[in-house]
Amino acid sequence: MMSVSKRDEVFLQEMGIAPLWRLRRQPQEAAAQDGAQAAETQQAEVALDDAVAAVTAASAPAAPPAPAESPAPSAAPVLARPPGFIPPPPRDPAWGEVPMTSAPPPAAWAPSPPPAPVEEDTGPSLEEIARMDWDELRTAIATCKRCGGCKGEGGRKPVYGAGARQARWFVAAGATSSADEKAGQPLSGEAGKLLDNMLAAVDLSRQDSAYVTSLVKCRPASANGGDRAPTFEEAAACRPFLERELALTGASTVLTLGQIAANGLLGKPLQEPLAGARGAVHGLGGADLVATLHPGELLRRGADKALAWADLCRARAAHARRGR
Repeated sequence: MMSVSKRDEVFLQEMGIAPLWRLRRQPQEAAAQDGAQAAETQQAEVALDDAVAAVTAASAPAAPPAPAESPAPSAAPVLARPPGFIPPPPRDPAWGEVPMTSAPPPAAWAPSPPPAPVEEDTGPSLEEIARMDWDELRTAIATCKRCGGCKGEGGRKPVYGAGARQARWFVAAGATSSADEKAGQPLSGEAGKLLDNMLAAVDLSRQDSAYVTSLVKCRPASANGGDRAPTFEEAAACRPFLERELALTGASTVLTLGQIAANGLLGKPLQEPLAGARGAVHGLGGADLVATLHPGELLRRGADKALAWADLCRARAAHARRGR
């Protein structure tokens, strides 16, 4: 299709046969043509005025020449939309240049969901421990993951309680030592020998009337592998096992050895001095609790054996009042 220039449009309009259609120009083309033809159009209008006047005078000499109409100001070119044009959907600023539609965004753009939390297996619940028999309890202690001391490859071998399973006295130390871990039983070595002598002084023995155990079953080890005091987390994690041991033995008197055992069972801070628990009979469930010094301390401070003897007498009197 031939394009109609600005000059031709003006001429045809003056002749009264203006085109019935116009070709819409692209903005770039219009800008270029307007700039290039600006001077030419001005000159052409003068020449056209003369030509139109001559033609008009020749065809109708009696009629005065019609005044020339000024060309209509050119409007800004409008881009024609093709048939079936659909405007683009609105854009979501959060997705940048990606248009948002009713369909979900592609999988490559979707944020990855957070990983599902993995529930850590800490072993049986407190209710399950409270219903265990001796064999089940031993298995639970062997597979315990309740604290950091028994998790992973660096976990230590637990030491189980030993003694009479139907006991009159329940003897509890604070934590397993390296000597206990080596011997495979609580309160071993020289400290164990002294404990046996203390129990014999009140007509008791591990074999027939006393059950001996530790509050913390796995040995707490320092960075260099030595013994250390247990943490509150370790003591709290092992306490349900000790409480079940006490219930299974049926003992009515609890003798704690040292500050860790006394404070751990009485619900006090582990660092609190033993003097705050000594000298009185406390309650622990349905049993009486008497706190005394650890045999290992008595080996280092022989003068304190008199204090330990007073505690043993207090525990024996409390047991006698119960009559069993």
